[in-house]
Amino acid sequence: MALKRMVLEIGMGTDIRGADYTKAAVRALRDALWHNSLSIGAVANQPVDAMQVEVLIGVPRPDEVDKAQLLDILPHGTGFVTVVEGGLEIPNDEGSGVTVIANCCAIVRLDI
Repeated sequence: MALKRMVLEIGMGTDIRGADYTKAAVRALRDALWHNSLSIGAVANQPVDAMQVEVLIGVPRPDEVDKAQLLDILPHGTGFVTVVEGGLEIPNDEGSGVTVIANCCAIVRLDI
């Protein structure tokens, strides 16, 4: 058997005032996951916890993302997180803060 990509989910999240990169990343992952109900495990005759979920997050400051908080969101399966430079920072008019935008993709694989 081999791991096969079954689903690609994409999301975006923001932290408008707090410049919290983890918060934006969490919101991006929730956006990717919470708009779906996957029945692919049942179709493949596998339990939902057989899913392996690769989470890829893009934010301007990858080192400021707490990967453990992202893994806590996954409702099923085993996951791992990679955070890369991406997303966007938008300075506010006062120059004292930024809005953070994070992008996310969650790739669901099954061993079939």
